[in-house]
Amino acid sequence: MRAQSVGDGEAVIRLEFAEEMLRPGGTVAGPFLMALADAAMYAAVMGKLGIVKMAVTSNLNINFLQRPNPGALLAEARALKIGKRLAMLDVIICSEGYDEPVAHATGTYSLPKINS
Repeated sequence: MRAQSVGDGEAVIRLEFAEEMLRPGGTVAGPFLMALADAAMYAAVMGKLGIVKMAVTSNLNINFLQRPNPGALLAEARALKIGKRLAMLDVIICSEGYDEPVAHATGTYSLPKINS
């Protein structure tokens, strides 16, 4: 995975295609899409807050919409809300070169309490 862009609560992460990602039936296995969504959400949070080492995924929901085309996948994440202890995010995953999403994910990151 590589970050293509990381900004203020937004990130685009690219996952290169590899044959090892395929499951029986010739489609990309769901755990790869979930890992891509999670990485994109983490990057979006870090784009807003900077490095937060103890931020952890507390919820990840993904809907697989259609079979990805063989090739790289792009995940576009955006923060819906970043509060003191939680960050809520939205991710769209597309096959590179195609506009139709192959998956939609939502997630929540738990942010560590900052001692003040």
